[in-house]
Amino acid sequence: MASSADVHVRICGQEIIKYDLEIKALIQDIRDCPGPHSTLMELNSQVKEKFSKLRLRIQDLEQMAKEQDRESDRLVIQAETESQRRQMMSNQTAWRKANLACKLAIDNMEKDELLHGRENLSTRQRKATKESLVETSSNITESLMSISRMMAEQVKQSEDTIGTLATSSRTVQETNEEFKNMTGTIHLGRKLILKYNRRELTDKLLIFLALALFLATVLYILKKRLFPFI
Repeated sequence: MASSADVHVRICGQEIIKYDLEIKALIQDIRDCPGPHSTLMELNSQVKEKFSKLRLRIQDLEQMAKEQDRESDRLVIQAETESQRRQMMSNQTAWRKANLACKLAIDNMEKDELLHGRENLSTRQRKATKESLVETSSNITESLMSISRMMAEQVKQSEDTIGTLATSSRTVQETNEEFKNMTGTIHLGRKLILKYNRRELTDKLLIFLALALFLATVLYILKKRLFPFI
């Protein structure tokens, strides 16, 4: 079972993915924006809000990496943080390019309106609006399908990562148990060696005493036989 810290990391990662996908969808809306400038400003306001939330969640993920007890977990989360930060920078670049392209398209359209008069402008606007609506509807459908696929892939990757971390955790625990068993065996062996050393010393002392007693007995017998008068 995943720990509370793993759950928080996973939730944070999923929120980062959600904001990333929402930003990509808004950037696509900016590319397709037919104008006017007020609509573009509203889209940019939404993008700024999403980037602010995304930046905060990436900072949270970075802090979670620092709070990990295991080095392996810390490295995995740090790598994910760096990957998400690079993705955010890529989105910022795409956002700037989309803004430039959209502003240029709007400016060109306004110039064209001034050159061809109000009547032709009205006709083109209606036609462009219809085409834009059709294209926008198609783009939204494609974007939603793409977002769905990307979210499914990201969730699967998150599940695989969590499974790998759980396997690594079990391996570390098993290794720790083996070290504990080896330590117990070493302590037992040390006790046995000390016990055998003490027994060896005792045996040597007993042999020495027995030999001394034997020699004393021999000397006593020799004295009685050879020097009975002493």
